[in-house]
Amino acid sequence: MMKPMDSRIIDAIKLAIESAPRNQLMAELQIQCLKYADELPNITAREFCEVLNLKPSYGTEFSKMRNLTSRLKSAGLDVTKL
Repeated sequence: MMKPMDSRIIDAIKLAIESAPRNQLMAELQIQCLKYADELPNITAREFCEVLNLKPSYGTEFSKMRNLTSRLKSAGLDVTKL
């Protein structure tokens, strides 16, 4: 059973992706994944894509960004500025 994802996060990610220029879609998705990684620790990449109506292949980017978040934060990334 899919774990619930906070509707404000869903809405924020959808808006950011929909507002991104076509050639910046992947970059925007990656930024959103970094931004909300700490709030999405228990959702799978597949569930993420299903909830956001994204192609399953985008799940790879979700997983990559979630895995990078702790390292980037250790190096000084402030996700509140994304």
